[in-house]
Amino acid sequence: MNLEKIYSDLLSNIGFSANEIQQNWTDLEKAYSKKSRHYHNLTHLQEMITSFETYRDKLQNPDEILFSIFYHDFVYSASKKDNELKSAEYALSILTENSNLNKQLVFDAICATQQHQQNEIEDINWLIDFDLKILAKDWDDYKIYFEQIRKEYRIYPDFLYKPGRAKALKHFLENEFIFQTEEFRNLYEEKARINIEKEISILT
Repeated sequence: MNLEKIYSDLLSNIGFSANEIQQNWTDLEKAYSKKSRHYHNLTHLQEMITSFETYRDKLQNPDEILFSIFYHDFVYSASKKDNELKSAEYALSILTENSNLNKQLVFDAICATQQHQQNEIEDINWLIDFDLKILAKDWDDYKIYFEQIRKEYRIYPDFLYKPGRAKALKHFLENEFIFQTEEFRNLYEEKARINIEKEISILT
C-alpha cells in the first residue's frame, strides 16, 4: 500500500496544491514516525485504510472518513487525555476555506475515536470500527499490539499501568457491543471479547 499516494490523491481531490500536499505529507509522516509511537504509527493507518477500502461503498462521505483516518492520531501523547481533540483541531486547521470537505463531520469523527461509542452518524461508526479492528486479530498479532501499547506507556510503572489498562479494557466488555456496525459485530465481536478477557487475565 502506498500511503503517500492515497494521501496525495485525497488532498488533490479536495483542493490542495502539489506543494501543499508535499508539505502536509511530510508533517504527517513525521508525526506518525516518532520513536515513541510503537502502535499509533503509519502501520496503524495502513491497517485502517485497508478496512476503509473494503467498506468504502458503505460510506456516505468517504473523503471525510479517509481524511479523518489520516489525522485521528496526528497528536498522540500517552500522558495526555486530549489527543483526539487536538488531532481534530489540527485536521481542521489545515483545511482551507474552499476545501470541499464537511469540516464538522471530520471534527466529530476524529473526536469519536476517543470514546468509541455508538454515533448517530453511520460513517463515524465505520471509522470507530476500523480503529478497533485490531482487537479481533489472531492472538499472536493481538499480543504484539498490546505489547506495543505497553511500550507507548512505558513512562508508567506496572503498578499504575496494569490496573489502568485493565479498567479501559473492562469498559469495552461492559458495553453491549464493542463494534458499532452490524457487519463488524458479526465478524469480530466474539473474537475481540475473547482477546480482551485474555489480556485482562494477564494484567490482573
